[in-house]
Amino acid sequence: MKGQTLLLILFLITISVVGFSYWLVTAPLEVDKGITVKLPPWSDEPPSAMKLNSRNVYSVIVNANDELLVRGEPMDISNLKENTKIFIANPNGLENMSESPDKALISLKNDRGTSYEVYIKVYNELKAAYKELWEEEAQKRFNQSYEELNIPQKKEIRASIPLVISEAEPTDFEE
Repeated sequence: MKGQTLLLILFLITISVVGFSYWLVTAPLEVDKGITVKLPPWSDEPPSAMKLNSRNVYSVIVNANDELLVRGEPMDISNLKENTKIFIANPNGLENMSESPDKALISLKNDRGTSYEVYIKVYNELKAAYKELWEEEAQKRFNQSYEELNIPQKKEIRASIPLVISEAEPTDFEE
């Protein structure tokens, strides 16, 4: 009787392990989603000192109350994409906007208390500004949508309007 009980227990353990293994291999696992960003290659060398003209820097700060401060002025997130496009392209040649799209730098800084939802919305609006500028440039240069361009054409567009978003370490603005 003891032998049969032991065999039954071993059989049940084996079935459980096989069943769990099958579930582990076949069950869909939730995967975290995030922002896909191509990072520059790692270097032990300190970055070279760059002299930036302040007119080329589009400073975006998000505080702990999820409020935007863009170039020192409060802004609603619904206006961010269009204002970013105007800053980068500077279609009217204004002195307080970027000299040219290839010199524009977007500086994004947030408070540690900034909600992830608002941070993502802000980041998406900034990227959307670039995507719209690429689309407009593709239409102007090649009379095609950006997505229809071949790789060299896309590289040409991105070289003239490079996506440059500099993200600073989150801080506590109240400090």
